[in-house]
Amino acid sequence: MSDLTMPERNNEGFLENAWDWNDRVAETIAEDDGLELTEKHWEIIRFLRTFYAEYEVSPPSNRLFVKAVKEALGEEKGNSIYLMQLFPGTPAKTACRIAGLPRPTNCL
Repeated sequence: MSDLTMPERNNEGFLENAWDWNDRVAETIAEDDGLELTEKHWEIIRFLRTFYAEYEVSPPSNRLFVKAVKEALGEEKGNSIYLMQLFPGTPAKTACRIAGLPRPTNCL
């Protein structure tokens, strides 16, 4: 991916402009986190991009991230264990960074 020009990111790796994002940017950010994106990751990433387009904000906390995923994709995917397996650490923060969205406001 050396021919990819990465959009500007802040010191935590979040894009300065969410609209500079594309699939290759997501793959590069995920690689930085040691993740290889699967269709399960992409489903959550696409959900987050849609959520952001609709509300112009990232889910503000892990709890609300899990709740929003549960409402949109069902109980099986809307639980913290499932999301933590896909996006280690703080799932909302990691997933939003890969999805090119701003840092969730209440995530440490």
